[in-house]
Amino acid sequence: MKKKYDFIKIEKQIQYKWKKKNSFQAFENLKKKKYYCVPMLPYPSGKLHIGHVRNYTISDVISRYQRMLGKNVLQPIGWDAFGLPAEIAAIKNKEKPKDWTQKNIQYMKKQLKSLGFSYDWNREISTCNPKYYKWEQWFFIQLYKKKLVYKKTSLVKWCKKDKTVLANEQVIKGKCWRCDTKVILKNIPQWFLKIRKYAEELYQDIKTLKMWPKKVKNMQKNWIGRTKGIEINLTLKKNKKIIQGYTIRPYSLLDAEYIAIAPDHESVIELIKNNSKLYKFIKKQKKKLASVSNFKKIQNIGINTNEIAINPLNKKELPIWIANFVSIEYGKNIIIASPKHNLIEFNFYKKNINYLKNNSLKISKKNIFKINKKILFQVKNKKIGKITKKYKLQDWNISRQRYWGAPIPIATTKNNKIITIPEKKLPVLLPKFNDYHNQDKLKKWTNIKINGVNAIRENDTFDTFMESSWYYTRYTCPNFSKGMIDFNTAKYWLPIDQYVGGIEHSTMHLIYFRFYHKLLRDFNLVSHNEPVKKLLCQGMVLSDAFYYLKNKNTRVWINQKNLKIKKNDKGQIISIKNLNHKKVIYAGIMKMSKSKNNGVNPQKIIKKYGADSIRLFIMFAAPVESDLYWNERGLKGMHKFLKKIWNICYINISIFKKNKKKNFNSYQKENHKTYSYLFETILKVSQDIQKKQSFNTAISHIMKFFKYLKKNVIKKNNHYIIIRECLIVILKLLNPFTPHFSYKILKKFQKQSNFNIHNWPEINKKYILSPINKIIIQINGKICCIISTKKKLSEKEIFNKAIKKNQVIKKLNTKKIIKTFFIPEKILNLITT
Repeated sequence: MKKKYDFIKIEKQIQYKWKKKNSFQAFENLKKKKYYCVPMLPYPSGKLHIGHVRNYTISDVISRYQRMLGKNVLQPIGWDAFGLPAEIAAIKNKEKPKDWTQKNIQYMKKQLKSLGFSYDWNREISTCNPKYYKWEQWFFIQLYKKKLVYKKTSLVKWCKKDKTVLANEQVIKGKCWRCDTKVILKNIPQWFLKIRKYAEELYQDIKTLKMWPKKVKNMQKNWIGRTKGIEINLTLKKNKKIIQGYTIRPYSLLDAEYIAIAPDHESVIELIKNNSKLYKFIKKQKKKLASVSNFKKIQNIGINTNEIAINPLNKKELPIWIANFVSIEYGKNIIIASPKHNLIEFNFYKKNINYLKNNSLKISKKNIFKINKKILFQVKNKKIGKITKKYKLQDWNISRQRYWGAPIPIATTKNNKIITIPEKKLPVLLPKFNDYHNQDKLKKWTNIKINGVNAIRENDTFDTFMESSWYYTRYTCPNFSKGMIDFNTAKYWLPIDQYVGGIEHSTMHLIYFRFYHKLLRDFNLVSHNEPVKKLLCQGMVLSDAFYYLKNKNTRVWINQKNLKIKKNDKGQIISIKNLNHKKVIYAGIMKMSKSKNNGVNPQKIIKKYGADSIRLFIMFAAPVESDLYWNERGLKGMHKFLKKIWNICYINISIFKKNKKKNFNSYQKENHKTYSYLFETILKVSQDIQKKQSFNTAISHIMKFFKYLKKNVIKKNNHYIIIRECLIVILKLLNPFTPHFSYKILKKFQKQSNFNIHNWPEINKKYILSPINKIIIQINGKICCIISTKKKLSEKEIFNKAIKKNQVIKKLNTKKIIKTFFIPEKILNLITT
């Protein structure tokens, strides 16, 4: 072991050994407990950013820890390789999307390896590989046969810039999630997956996700948007036709004042016949419905259809209004509106129909229950409606009008008959040209013959969320050629024990992910109801952002590497100098992104401080679920900490050779306090990683113990055996975080011992102090004293101790205790006369 911590040389050397030995290759082993850890697969955008590094470091720390516990760990990696950004970037750079993507994958793969992530690279997959998406096409055909997919012309949200349709989940505040372009509505034929058929199961099974963040579960519930109410038959006064109205408040039916119907509801078609005024209104309002961000502006806009519906409960005539708020709030339902019970319905009524002086009808819960029961009886008895559930979740639009995606394996004959591509002709490969908007080239590709019949191939591609909804199952059998999934290997590894990714995926990827798993289950391809046991959602990585103004209004964002920045002792910016002599404005701390030009190149950081330093800093700087502010000063501190350990280990290894015959038992007795602290540290670090997933506090415990070791053992005596034992434990505890660093030094220590460097350190319970319980003693609610005890005591035992305390005796004086109030392990309150 050399005196200098040469991290560049060490990390390359260790990574080469791991590669040569195939150290992280996983096999099914029924004799060992499995652990399947999956980081959300990256999009090969070209370069890793610090957000990637954080995500993949978290999953690697967990995987390495579980491996040290003796589990059979699988941590795979792959590439979410299709998608619009790659297509746009490739066209811009005059390359084929395939070539552009492969080039990015190779570069990012090197970056991942340089960080020492313990992936089973033998299971690497790429979603743009025909061997992968062949099975996606095959599964789509099976879904089509079971009538779980369908095609229809529908009003969809369209991005003019990207020239493609967007799913509801891909529209953020009325704009495209990728390019921030305002979304419009457009009528085009689309393929849909029947996710609404699974809406109730998706909603109910959220209860089973015991180890998912509460925030994510609530977001999923809200997105599914389940309501339970009454669908009641309303007779139209003019033509006696029946329409179904809906309310989640049965008691409000008696106070209904009008019917609100969505502009895009199918019933509207009948209402607008021969009514040009209604037709023009609806056409105008449909354009506004594309943007949810306009909700407050449009929620009170409506028009009277001059139709009347009869309330079957009290025969009251209810005017039918077309109202925009219905489409946004309730999907495509017809609402039986009661202004006295709902503020939105009241505001619409007030503006468009009538003014209500009183909008607060106070009804007790007891009365509501009675009224609801009575109404439900009438609805059932008179057969005028039914109890039903409604969902905000819409069927999943899976068609995309772009080239770089998996082709949909469908064709249409001249007489408009839809036929599936024969399985023997799968996969349907992309055409060799990548200009999907060249109609002449596209026509040649789409014209095909199936079983002797001329047909036109579908030229839409799958939404890329399709590929990212089942990749985790293919990791379990990446080379399986007999089917989509090898049931037995999938059964061994699934469900995922730990899934790691950003909170931003809660209502898109994670809903589709769960839904797709249920589809696979129903086709007997997997054996569990849910894909993931435990979910960890990491926060974003933030950094300082700077810009200057061009032409007064346009912001030009500058990377801080092009600036000279001075900060005070508190880390606050006090001056900025621009190398281009432009006036620079500090925009604040923002999410690292290409658009804000405030990213940090991981490769430069690795070259400067090493992979282990960056891994340790990222895990220490903030709780994983919180946002992390990128601060190079903190990174320097972590690097300095590792150098200190290296130096002490170097000295200890040299001296130990001369002193290894010393009496170890005598050292143990003399250093009982050190051993107690050592084993308490192992316990705390284990609990923080395993149960709490509080990695920053785990590192903090290690750092505190190392500081104690330096101050109280290393500087005060020459007990090199004890020092060595403590250093070995410190290195093992650090191993998930700093694998190269720990491996290198532990290998040197192992030459003088038989311990296994890959095992997590064990706890010697005799050295761990019993936890101290502190019981607050109160007299008439006021704190009198505190009783400390090493074991749990009953109320009687605590009472007997309390009345012997001098503070209690003085306060009680001649007063009598008439009763006690006891909270186990917390409070004993003595009530006196």
